[in-house]
Amino acid sequence: MNDLPYRPCAGILIANSAGQIFVGQRIDTAVEAWQPPQGGIDPGEDALTAALREMREETGIAPDKVTLIAEAPGEFHYDLPDELIGRLWKGRWRGQRQRWFLFRFEGDDSDIDIATDHQEFRAWRWTEPAQVIELAVDFKRQLYRDVMAAFADDLP
Repeated sequence: MNDLPYRPCAGILIANSAGQIFVGQRIDTAVEAWQPPQGGIDPGEDALTAALREMREETGIAPDKVTLIAEAPGEFHYDLPDELIGRLWKGRWRGQRQRWFLFRFEGDDSDIDIATDHQEFRAWRWTEPAQVIELAVDFKRQLYRDVMAAFADDLP
């Protein structure tokens, strides 16, 4: 499995005016799995464009409802647990390599609608930045620690 590549992905932290971060509860698992929006970068697509597309697809938030605060330097990686390799993403990837972006949410909660055509979340909420790590599935916790550390100076 170490021969498999990492899936290119964009990750999105959306912070409200209180400094809380948007997280969604994944719809495709019975495990209590909460995470910020994130998704694949299509061939020929740049990471920021992918982030804005994924934000719209997963949260219903329009690009005019957010302001880009920061882009994390470099990429972040995570590996899937052995039992998920081959089951996710048609077995093509061993994990993800991600570019992360921090946005300030300028809208109202009514601008959020997770019942999208590409619905990935069954529920959503605002949470404190430290809780993003606590709410994550085990194999993504270090990733979120690293992402939160990268944005520590930029979080509202």
